Amino acid sequence: MGASRDTSLPSVACSHYRDRIEPLAWPSSRTPNQFTNTPGQVAFSPDGSQLIVTTKANGSDIDVFRVGFFGQLSASPVVNSEPGTVPFAVTFDPAGHLVVANAGTDALATYTLNPNGTVSLIDAVGPARRRRAGRSGPGYFYASNAGSASVSGYQAAPTATSRRSGHRQAPNPGTVDASASVDGQFLYVQTGGNGIVDEFHVNTNGSLTGIGSVTVAGAVGGEGIVAF
Repeated sequence: MGASRDTSLPSVACSHYRDRIEPLAWPSSRTPNQFTNTPGQVAFSPDGSQLIVTTKANGSDIDVFRVGFFGQLSASPVVNSEPGTVPFAVTFDPAGHLVVANAGTDALATYTLNPNGTVSLIDAVGPARRRRAGRSGPGYFYASNAGSASVSGYQAAPTATSRRSGHRQAPNPGTVDASASVDGQFLYVQTGGNGIVDEFHVNTNGSLTGIGSVTVAGAVGGEGIVAF
């Protein structure tokens, strides 16, 4: 789920503890309201011990917070500076590597997330413009290209690098966010230009087959999507 330290935005990271959902306190640094300088996405590491925050053009950093036993975050993050990359969306591959869609370099980059919060670049491949890197199936990833209303597909290679596997034009404009079903069989792409969600079946080779679209009331220009 995308989120931000700016409390004026609609989504927020939360901690689940004893059947309660409570907002987490964010550090007050780096909270400008300009779109390209607000955080791009937050994501927990597979074991839940770290929280990753991308800063987009506001430093081009990948911030990694330590998560305490009761969900509290470390007072400050480990700041991984990635000049010029504009890190936007994040997910993880089956091996637990961090996968980042970098808007500045139009690339999908794979990193090792180290226990101390640092990240080490493994590989980068492009283009992966702007937005969400949704994961689906056996190591397939899909990047929404907002400018061209399309979706690019990638596959994790055995060496933990990523290689491009295909390109699919979305039926509607404004591809911003995407999310795959838990079983990896379906991909849902939010096309905010007209407030529509485009639906795709993920084939065994990673290609996409369109299966329909649905208009969401009041969703023109909207961002953020989660599939189960």
